[in-house]
Amino acid sequence: MRSPLQAQIVQWLVAPGDTVRRGDLLVVLEAMKMEHELRAESDARVLELLFEAGDMVQLQDLLLRTEALAPTQAAAPDPMRPAAPSTQVRPDLQAQRDRDAFTHDAARPEAVARRHALGLRTARENIADLCDDGSFIEYGAWAVAAQRSRRTAEDLVANTPADGMVTGIGAVNTVHCGAERSRTAVLAYDATVLAGTQGMRNHQKTDRLLGIALAQKLPVVLFAEGGGGRPGDTDMPIVAGLHVGTFASYARLSGEVPVVGIATGRCFAGNAALLGCSDVIIATRGSNIGMGGPAMVEGGGLGTFRPEEIGPSEVQHANGVIDVLVDDEAQAVAAARHWLSFFQGHRATWTAPDALGLRDAVPENRLRAYDTRGVMQGLVDDGSLMPLRTGFGVGIHTALGRIEGRAVGLMANNPLHLGGAIDADAADKAARFMQLCNAHGLPIVSLVDTPGFMVGPAMEARAQVRHVSRLFVVAAKLRVPCFSVVLRKGYGLGAMGMTAGGFHAPVFTVAWPTGEFGAMGLEGAVRLGFRKELQAVAEGAERDALFDRLVAEQYARGSAEQMATTLEIDAVIDPAHTRHWLIQGLDSSRVTAPAGAGFIDAW
Repeated sequence: MRSPLQAQIVQWLVAPGDTVRRGDLLVVLEAMKMEHELRAESDARVLELLFEAGDMVQLQDLLLRTEALAPTQAAAPDPMRPAAPSTQVRPDLQAQRDRDAFTHDAARPEAVARRHALGLRTARENIADLCDDGSFIEYGAWAVAAQRSRRTAEDLVANTPADGMVTGIGAVNTVHCGAERSRTAVLAYDATVLAGTQGMRNHQKTDRLLGIALAQKLPVVLFAEGGGGRPGDTDMPIVAGLHVGTFASYARLSGEVPVVGIATGRCFAGNAALLGCSDVIIATRGSNIGMGGPAMVEGGGLGTFRPEEIGPSEVQHANGVIDVLVDDEAQAVAAARHWLSFFQGHRATWTAPDALGLRDAVPENRLRAYDTRGVMQGLVDDGSLMPLRTGFGVGIHTALGRIEGRAVGLMANNPLHLGGAIDADAADKAARFMQLCNAHGLPIVSLVDTPGFMVGPAMEARAQVRHVSRLFVVAAKLRVPCFSVVLRKGYGLGAMGMTAGGFHAPVFTVAWPTGEFGAMGLEGAVRLGFRKELQAVAEGAERDALFDRLVAEQYARGSAEQMATTLEIDAVIDPAHTRHWLIQGLDSSRVTAPAGAGFIDAW
């Protein structure tokens, strides 16, 4: 046997006269602080050892002489084949298992019991529900709070697992979108560990995973619960921690990858700041969301409040902070999974609603209010519609849905609120929704039934001019196709705002037979344009009759038929054919590449 490398002989395992079998260990060499085992390549008898333990040998030096023996009947072990699995657990593996156990919920039964007593789940239970079975790999599980100068290592391991933040990558919706599209970065603050506060270690973990998500273009799900910075971390010599990059790292994802935030329980300060940067916020009815918790409010001399009084869900849903309000964490996770699905490619299977129902969606009486959400439901694949921001800006409905398995964004005026007129909140809601669709490549379907932008002194006091103009500014930068369907009223600048800036901006603008058009609402146009004629007639039945006749004439001039004749719209269609038009439009249009850096406005 010759030496395969320059090394020092550490130990001989044989002596002259010994019989060895193929695979037996003969000698151990050491080079560069690594030990190398040399084994017999065949059955033999050892005749002479040419070096002693401690000697240095060179490459190809002869180490020992042997004489061959007849091979044994039993098959000799193959030195290149891995050894059979041992029934004994090696000490190093056992140590790893023991350390891992501290990160599991089972290691902290009292904390878990308190959590369950509140009707809430643990961070790991939520992640297990979100991710496909066995798909989640955890990053930084062995982290502990940066408090070694004031607590024992045993205490930190037992009581600050993962430093209160579970991070990793898992799969969501694999059965529908495949393995590659399902990969998702998941972060969950653990409210059972130091009240879900943001420690130095969990900031580092968060930054690490967010960097991976940005580089690999992975969607992100954040479970936000707890407070802000943790003053008890003493291992790092800092004063205020205002150099932490976590908030910028999370915000940097905006427009780059889909980002969903889930809030349950109490979500204040730093947790809330991250949550507010999300594309969509899903929250439970028992949640409270605020930029400062009770201690911060009281410390600022602003009064004493219970946590439940700060940012309750009913307030945050009505003011637009919460996009999707649900009963509990199970529904929140289901909503997150549904929301992510719109950014994971086409669905191969789908069922279509009965299109004939759309023919009766708009009342024959042009003054009768109706719910345009029924139209949205009638256009998308069964079970796919996901309304967003339902408590805020109720003058416009926004939702995600699918048409023949393809994800789209839908927005529709709401005649049940201000007759469908667009106020500041509705404009903000629609503008941000267009940004969301544009950032992530979802075509937009706009269902129009509006008398225009809301006007009047009260509206202008709310900066109406700036808010409604967002519709034009955002639409001017759309890279996704837009399809407009006028259900009934299409008047003035408001209708133009709903059609990406003008009726010829979308890939197509079509109208149902109930469509009516004008530079402003018919009634207002008659009162303004025919003021002298109306004043010349006696007030009462005669003036009312003249007014009704003039409105009817204006209606006839601004009918969908007349608009199609002058090519101001592309077609008048049977409502039952709307889905077919949208399918053809999706087939013939494309999403262009992003033109420079973009983001989704937090508001």
